[in-house]
Amino acid sequence: MATTPASTDAQSAPRFEGLDPDTLIRAFRLMHTARRLDDREITLKRQNLIFFQASGAGHEAVQVAAGMVLRPGQDWIYPYYRDRALCLALGVTPYEMLLQAVGAAGDPASGGRQMPSHWGAPKLNIVTSSSPTGTQFVQAVGCAEAGRILNAKADDITLVTGGEGSTSEGEFWEALNAACLKQLPVLFLIEDNGYAISVPIEAQTAGGSISGLAAGFPHLFRQQVDGVDFLASYRALEDAAAHCRSGRGPALVHAHVVRLYSHSLSDDERMYKTAAERKAESERDPILTFPKFLVDEGILDRQALQLIVHDVDAEVHEATQEALRQEAPERGSALAHLYSDRVDPASEAFDATPQFSGEPKTMVDLLNSTLREEMRRDPNVLVFGEDVADCSREENLNEVKGKGGVFKVTAGLQTEFGSRRVFNTPLAEAAIVGRAIGMATRGLKPVAEVQFFDYIWPAMMQIRDELATIRWRSNGGFSCPVVLRIPIGGYLNGGAIYHSQCGEVEFTHIPGLRVLMPSNALDACGLLRTAIRSDDPVLFLEHKRLYREPYNRWPHPGPDFTIPFGRAKVVKTGHSLTIVTYGAVVQKALQAAMQVERTNHEVSIEVIDLRSLAPYDWDAVRASVEKTNRVIVAHEDCLSWGYGAEIAARIADQLFDKLDAPVRRVGALDTWVGYHPQLENAILPQVDDLAREAERLLAY
Repeated sequence: MATTPASTDAQSAPRFEGLDPDTLIRAFRLMHTARRLDDREITLKRQNLIFFQASGAGHEAVQVAAGMVLRPGQDWIYPYYRDRALCLALGVTPYEMLLQAVGAAGDPASGGRQMPSHWGAPKLNIVTSSSPTGTQFVQAVGCAEAGRILNAKADDITLVTGGEGSTSEGEFWEALNAACLKQLPVLFLIEDNGYAISVPIEAQTAGGSISGLAAGFPHLFRQQVDGVDFLASYRALEDAAAHCRSGRGPALVHAHVVRLYSHSLSDDERMYKTAAERKAESERDPILTFPKFLVDEGILDRQALQLIVHDVDAEVHEATQEALRQEAPERGSALAHLYSDRVDPASEAFDATPQFSGEPKTMVDLLNSTLREEMRRDPNVLVFGEDVADCSREENLNEVKGKGGVFKVTAGLQTEFGSRRVFNTPLAEAAIVGRAIGMATRGLKPVAEVQFFDYIWPAMMQIRDELATIRWRSNGGFSCPVVLRIPIGGYLNGGAIYHSQCGEVEFTHIPGLRVLMPSNALDACGLLRTAIRSDDPVLFLEHKRLYREPYNRWPHPGPDFTIPFGRAKVVKTGHSLTIVTYGAVVQKALQAAMQVERTNHEVSIEVIDLRSLAPYDWDAVRASVEKTNRVIVAHEDCLSWGYGAEIAARIADQLFDKLDAPVRRVGALDTWVGYHPQLENAILPQVDDLAREAERLLAY
């Protein structure tokens, strides 16, 4: 590779942002490599040798500048799908990128599970990326927050990138707010090419400038830059990174780039861009303007430039041929890394014998004790969410009792462990879950709360497309063992539509996510402890009606009491009929069983409390049905398409020859929970509903 004499090096440093000729030449090489990889993938797609392609053409200059400002393996990076040049600058090789393009088993980013340009490299701290736009922003905030918690003196930063279209997502604004609130070292790089697929900036962003809209955020360093100008981009990013490393807060670099190719090969930009507009963009192509600059400044001559181009072309060609020779993922590997291979929460290791002490306590009491004990045991456990702290204004705790959650589950935790480990968040459910994901990816153990199940839906993208997929989509390279605590359910009177719903089936249908719903204080304690000690994401559903019920209280079972996931509990034995249920319906099923048995002394009804919904204990269900030959599956949620339908279908499928009667289901009416108690009682399943269905089934 040709360089200039040493005397020119000394003269050029001040002129070129302190970068010597070798660094400038390396920058061009990286930019050109990125473009050639895009071009090669386009060719491969047209040859049907790969299956998708998304280009970063036109973004290369600012991306390489960002990569040169960062410290690979120390800083953390949340890229988006156009960031090929950024990842090359950080250390990802062309061969590794092409392995992902062909979907090879050896693809280090995903093992052939993700489409091309979905970057990930654990050794370089490039966090596995996904397709949803904007979800990465709040995760990056959580990652930076974790870095500060783990080592407050470190000066590492977190870079998160996105196109200008992604800034229309709520998570972008939630991330900016959270980063500024805590003055976190997050560098937001917005690569603005003027289009979100076919939607131009004037139809996307009020005023046409995302950096202008962000002007009101305190502690936020803002800089607009010509993103096709490498030196200007380097200067802007270096200043932004310095601001973040100094502890003064986050930074936003708004880089104006060009998108020289269509959004992807599934798009044709000629349908919405004029020829004149496309020509004007091509004239700003950094792959043309930057090498011209290097030649004009005497840093490279044309012969040396051609040698670099030739070397890059040869490297890309060789890498392509080698990647095409690699094996595809084995069919039998589809379930690998769906859950942790380090900790099995369904194993015998979590089958502990309780060591009872003290008086019986409510579910709220034992949940609080469990959180407290696990926080003492593991300094990486954090608790946060809406209203979970005792008092955000910590100095007021000398005068006030403190809140500690709307149901008091987290009462006193902030007082004992401080605001660093127990804190309130803005009212933004997607940000709560996204920040938890970033923290867990970085090595912390967040136990986050969404205040009511009815308000979990803004976080659905984070839960379904991020939390549950990260381990699988990175082929085991990353994990995020978050525990999400969610109060759920009705039977409280007055909760109505937005404080009484169930809907757990929406989440048991998500691969990679564990879902629990205990019915009593003892199970809540043991299952929550297992959830915190496990290595998988867990949705822990706490039924609000059960928090302080007298009948479900238990003494404290000891600080190491755990219950394996996927283990049902036979809460009442019987031989005539099985009722499979969970949550608040367990007690109603017991009452219904006794009601039926009082009038029919020859009948005995078995009641199974599933406790764990994903995974669930099929062996316990099967053994009971084989014994009783009759079964009801009951739950509080709506009857149609409810959780019980899966179990009922499996019983009918696998145990048909053991049945003496049809499988019956009991659930809520297919409507919303009403406000008036009489209306709520008519909608939700009651003891009489269960008893009536049991008598029908016994008489069949």
